[in-house]
Amino acid sequence: MPGASGRDEGQGTGRGVARLLDGWTVRRARLMDRLAAWRAGLVAADARFAAPPEPWLIGDAARGRDLLAGHLVFGGARAEARGRAPWAVEPPGPAFTDGLQGFAWLDDLAALGTPAAASLARSWVGDWARRYGRGRGPGWTPALAGRRLLRLVAHGLLLTSGEAQVAAAVHRQIARHMGFLSERGPEAPAGLPRIEALAGLLLAALAVEGGEARAGAAEAELGRAAAEAVGGDGAVASRNPEDLLALFDLLAATAGQVAATGRAPDAAHLAALERAAPVLRALRHADGGLARFHGGGRGAEGKLERALAAAGLRPALPPLRAMGYIRLAAGRTTVIVDAAAPPTDPSAPGGHASTLAFELTSARRPVIVNCGAGASFGAEWHRAGRATASHSTLAIEGYSSSRLGPDGRIAAAARARLIEVPGEGRAGRLRLLAAHEGYVATHGLTHTRRLELSADGRSLSGEDALGTSSRADQRRLARMVQKGGGDGVHFTLHFHLHPDAAAEVDPGGQMAWIGLRSGEVWVFRQDGMARLSLEPSAWLERGMPAPAATKQIVLAAVLIDYAGRVGWSLAKAPETPIALRDVATEEDGPAEGEG
Repeated sequence: MPGASGRDEGQGTGRGVARLLDGWTVRRARLMDRLAAWRAGLVAADARFAAPPEPWLIGDAARGRDLLAGHLVFGGARAEARGRAPWAVEPPGPAFTDGLQGFAWLDDLAALGTPAAASLARSWVGDWARRYGRGRGPGWTPALAGRRLLRLVAHGLLLTSGEAQVAAAVHRQIARHMGFLSERGPEAPAGLPRIEALAGLLLAALAVEGGEARAGAAEAELGRAAAEAVGGDGAVASRNPEDLLALFDLLAATAGQVAATGRAPDAAHLAALERAAPVLRALRHADGGLARFHGGGRGAEGKLERALAAAGLRPALPPLRAMGYIRLAAGRTTVIVDAAAPPTDPSAPGGHASTLAFELTSARRPVIVNCGAGASFGAEWHRAGRATASHSTLAIEGYSSSRLGPDGRIAAAARARLIEVPGEGRAGRLRLLAAHEGYVATHGLTHTRRLELSADGRSLSGEDALGTSSRADQRRLARMVQKGGGDGVHFTLHFHLHPDAAAEVDPGGQMAWIGLRSGEVWVFRQDGMARLSLEPSAWLERGMPAPAATKQIVLAAVLIDYAGRVGWSLAKAPETPIALRDVATEEDGPAEGEG
């Protein structure tokens, strides 16, 4: 039809113009970064510490040992140093380069804390300064420069306590980075990258002699960036809980350093902290770890507690709903549900098809989890981790509830849209009832999930249903069934288990036992409407050398008519004590309310 063709051509032309404009914006930003880096490279003055802050960036000693042995892992890619500086190693990809240029490895070497680790840290920083310190190389972007400056300042005592030549290089690089970020920091991508750039500039200005002139402007810029990054509801656009924690941690640290100088932090800066704190508390499980959604991990052990303490905010009960998640908590059990559509904001490229997925933690022990973000293990794991089947929810065979667009982001026109979230209490139980239309466009089907947590936290019951809501949906479903050979729509419910949870299926296929290291036993039952099996799964946590093997309980069923449902429950075994002494191990962080 000519009319339809005209609309398509107009839309295509509009998209083409938008791509050209986006391309020009990116090229212009790169050019401005290069010019600012060149000017920064001409700076000959040193920025000596007046009062270097105490290190607050906590690394991983195990990763530090790997670095000392020459095993380089950055951005999910691996390389071997074989006695060379990391800059002499051929980078296996851009994510590897970014990880290397961002200097987060300094945290790990500092955490290791041995003389050899300190010597290696100083050697690598000195070598970087010789190669790239005059504004050359791939690391001169606002985000990477800010990340790097944060480490140069936070680990300033370690870096300047060795050779005088390295100490001089560190002092000069701080001056050059401050010049670069004064010009380009406010132009960093919105969100965490801009916060990192401006926090690095502010902390450096507060720590070096004569930095006061830059500190006021940097704090004002940081306040504006914080107001933009943390929404009025305390959320970030990525809906990634770990992003919010990283942002909160930087804002708390910088506010503390500003206050230590006798100045009042910017009002917008403090307001962002106050908005974000209750959201973080709502997204924290009973074991102290964050809910793992949309590319986020559980967070470094103790990081959230330290950040909340540094912010000096009064504790408050976490809200039921925060950043698109619903938190059901009773007894020593927490259930956190993704009850919103995936993010499509340009600053949120890592959204997952996780709508209506949940995680359950019992005291110190995660039980039901999502697989997590696979980006640190390469592109294939990254894509797999974002699929619906990698989350503890319902998936239609071969489909995700939201689909990725050509740019790798969740496509706005192909994402699950929530149509109701009336979370409420009923008869002594915490209840959630929600539905999404993620499968309407493909199958004409709406997924509805009901969850009820008992008042003592010892049982969670659920029901998942698929159904059509209009004649148009019924026709779409009929076409998909016919296309599939007429044997209905195959769907599965996934309940991914934490690697520390052991599971065994009853021979009758109606229940499974889940044993935790604490001695707790949970019993999973279904109503007979599906086939129950125990299948392989993977635990994807950033910082691990490889994905960890684990298991998942899978309920497989077939929708033949226009509606179908599967009921299930998860409850502590009757013999599990109400109060169980769970002895912490080195791998365990503090349970909620402890530490």
